[in-house]
Amino acid sequence: MMRKTSVILLSAATGAALTLFVTQPRSVLMMGSSARAATSDTYRQLNLFGDVFERVRSDYVEKPDDSKLVESAISGMLAGLDPHSSYMDAKSFRDMQVQTRGEFGGLGIEVTMEDGLIKVVSPIDDTPASKAGIMANDIITNLDDEAVQGLTLNQAVEKMRGPVNTKIRLKIIRKGQDNPIEVTLVRDNIRVRSVRARVEQDDIAYIRVTTFNEQTTEGLKREIGNLSNQIGDKLKGYIIDLRNNPGGLLEEAVTVSDSFLERGEIVSTRGRNAEETQRRAAHSGDITKGKPVIVLVNGGSASASEIVAGALQDHKRATLVGTRSFGKGSVQTIIPLGSGNGALRLTTARYYTPSGKSIQAKGIVPDIEVLQDVPDELKARTDTKGEASLRGHLKTNDGDEKTGSQSYVPPDAKDDKALKTAADLLHGIKSTATAAPATGDKAAVDKPATKAAN
Repeated sequence: MMRKTSVILLSAATGAALTLFVTQPRSVLMMGSSARAATSDTYRQLNLFGDVFERVRSDYVEKPDDSKLVESAISGMLAGLDPHSSYMDAKSFRDMQVQTRGEFGGLGIEVTMEDGLIKVVSPIDDTPASKAGIMANDIITNLDDEAVQGLTLNQAVEKMRGPVNTKIRLKIIRKGQDNPIEVTLVRDNIRVRSVRARVEQDDIAYIRVTTFNEQTTEGLKREIGNLSNQIGDKLKGYIIDLRNNPGGLLEEAVTVSDSFLERGEIVSTRGRNAEETQRRAAHSGDITKGKPVIVLVNGGSASASEIVAGALQDHKRATLVGTRSFGKGSVQTIIPLGSGNGALRLTTARYYTPSGKSIQAKGIVPDIEVLQDVPDELKARTDTKGEASLRGHLKTNDGDEKTGSQSYVPPDAKDDKALKTAADLLHGIKSTATAAPATGDKAAVDKPATKAAN
């Protein structure tokens, strides 16, 4: 029987992503003396754990919660493996599923915490919040009859989310209004916008991808269609901004890469055993119709972002501009533990770019390195240390590891040197670097990618 589990590419910090992955069952036909000895030793260690567990239950200064003891033991075991393996309790598991779907019942507002109250960053278009007239900088003081003061941001967000077609009453303070505003909203199905786009310099399509959830490929294709129609024949090319994108769904990374490629390998994943190796290939159909593509990366581009950047770079389909990426080259599998028991998040494979390179603890080096001018007050906080700096990270096979790189993105586009370099390249303005943006050149895409031996 084949066992289906859920595979994720986790972000460097918080992201998680979900797709289906099939693993072969392992069977043991014969056990030799060395295997029996190892098994015996394992059972002795488990007996030791049982002894410690019972001693803590009986002798600890206060009566402990048995379930918390077990959860802590499981968490400790997984945390000792690598930085990305962990145990998720039932609530964390549900939250991860919401995050990876990119879809939930809610109001459609992006919020932050300010002075203990909830401040609206912006309402999302065509959602209950925008239809009700919620505005940026509104302060939410009450959710139904409960004051927001004293809640954490996560607690407040959880209260605003809920089943579709249920009601919630908000009390809002708005600048310029003498009295608080009360509004009742009906929750609706909200889709997180993982793709945002705009026209840059009248003839360039700029597309920002913030995460890889189930909506990403659909959003990318929609924005490419909108911008190509808007700009028309004068379109010079596309800038795909993956800076500070922490990762997400493996499947979405594959389909996003496939959107720009005609053929060839996109990524391979390789587990402990050779039979677990899987290779993902592109299908015919470049939605940009061979237009030049520039991909922006930096020290905060991790996991699924690195799969896309690596695939397009190896196939010479895009020029990479920015700074070296984070270097998270491992795959995590989500293993549900039954109703109410949460799930394991377990590192089960490494992934490799089409040319057979592992980016684990190394990152992807851009074709053109561009460093931003960082304000003095931010200089101590704008470099990302990278995967190689994480305690317990998977080591590289050759021992050649790289530290992190700059991850600062200027808030004002006019100060963004990487963005300007990308635009100059698309306009054919000579750069000090030798690389040039790749087009959908037939010779480039017809040549199959080199594959490394397992």
